Amino acid sequence: MTHPPKSSAAPPEPGPGSGVPTMPAIPPQHGSLVAPTPAGGPLAGEPPRPRRTAFAEGAGRLRAAAATEPGRLRAIGAVLALLVVVFGAVTAWQTTDRASAADDVLHSSQPLSSDAADIYRSLADANTAASTGFLAGGQETAASRERYEKDIRTAAGKLVTAATASDPGSPSEASIAKLNKLLPEYKGLVERARTYNRQGYPVGGAYLRYANDKMQNEMLPAAEDLYTKEHQRLRSDYADATPYPWAAIGLGVLALAGLARVQHREYRRTNRVLNHGLAAATATAAVALLWLVVGHSVARAGLNDSYDHGIRSLNVLDDARIASLKARGNENLSLVARGAETVTVGGQTYDAYYYDFDKDMGVLGKGLAEAARLADDRSGSEPVSAAKGNMTVWKQRHAGARAEDENGNYQTALDKVIGPKGATGECFDSVDANLKKAIAHEQTEFRQSAGDGRDAMTGLPVGAAALGVLGAAGALAGIGRRLSEYR
Repeated sequence: MTHPPKSSAAPPEPGPGSGVPTMPAIPPQHGSLVAPTPAGGPLAGEPPRPRRTAFAEGAGRLRAAAATEPGRLRAIGAVLALLVVVFGAVTAWQTTDRASAADDVLHSSQPLSSDAADIYRSLADANTAASTGFLAGGQETAASRERYEKDIRTAAGKLVTAATASDPGSPSEASIAKLNKLLPEYKGLVERARTYNRQGYPVGGAYLRYANDKMQNEMLPAAEDLYTKEHQRLRSDYADATPYPWAAIGLGVLALAGLARVQHREYRRTNRVLNHGLAAATATAAVALLWLVVGHSVARAGLNDSYDHGIRSLNVLDDARIASLKARGNENLSLVARGAETVTVGGQTYDAYYYDFDKDMGVLGKGLAEAARLADDRSGSEPVSAAKGNMTVWKQRHAGARAEDENGNYQTALDKVIGPKGATGECFDSVDANLKKAIAHEQTEFRQSAGDGRDAMTGLPVGAAALGVLGAAGALAGIGRRLSEYR
């Protein structure tokens, strides 16, 4: 029987002479494997790797999240919301610009263009009234004198209005300043002519011709230049108000297409026909786009109608009225000058004022024919037709007066021009009154059509912006409802 040793001492180490064989020593092995380091750390013997930046780590997490369905839904929701908001913002921006331009057409540029035409007409009529009063001499009527003074006051008042509305340093301001300088000079010449004429001095006629030259060669060209520039401004406002807002329309179509595509995607994945949030976003975007297209189309139609049946007719009627005023002035001045002013055309000499009278009557005839063609209702065509009849009688009476003047019967010719009955002055007054009536009718048509066009865009900028915000909220709510299913 074997008993364990009673001593607790450890057994001796094996070694020589112990009777226990010794194990040979294992030399160190080169190139042996080293236990791996913790994940993400460098291998033994290698330098430590640099840590990634927070941006790189965030981008990596985003890429990983985007690869999941919730991540894709978040991205889709963000894109849809941004697209609908941008659609609303661009719609508000473009319609605001167009509504502002339409308001300028109605309340700024057209009234200023009309004022410029009134300045021209007032100056031309004042010149005509001055020559009529000169021919009457001491028999000048109070009505003729008052007409001249009223024209001067009208021109001065309209110049003040135009100066207030013109931009500093603009070409219009230069024309207005020139007219403000020349108007008192012209009035002074007329007063001298009237004074000398009443005293019986022939120099009065020279002063009147000098005043007429200043009017014809300096003042009326400056007034015409002012009218041209204000009319260009009017056309520019029309050009800003009428183009379709294609950027907003394109974004609206793109937003609707994106919303439809997302809803179709969700239907294929979930078999759910309706997502309330996305449906609400689609409805608001559709309403905004429909409002934009219909509202702007109505506004465009109204503005185009105001130009075609208002501005174009007004331009023709203004030119015709100015031609009649110039013709009347030249008819009077031909008797004032008594052949002192001549012009040679084609080798033949003519009385300068009679020659200009014939040209002005030709312009008047063409203008009345064009105005009759443009008139689109009875109220507009009747005064034009009446003016044409007055012009015909005027030409007949003028031919008789000219014949008497050329035959040396000055007093008879004078009676046929400024006499109380059967004179050419009656025909001129009738032409002017009928043209004034036609202009008032066209002004009313313009204001009605332009006002309808401007009103069609009322509330559109604010409404489009509000619908854009509501549509974006609906899109986010719809996507958020789907995301809640993953929690």
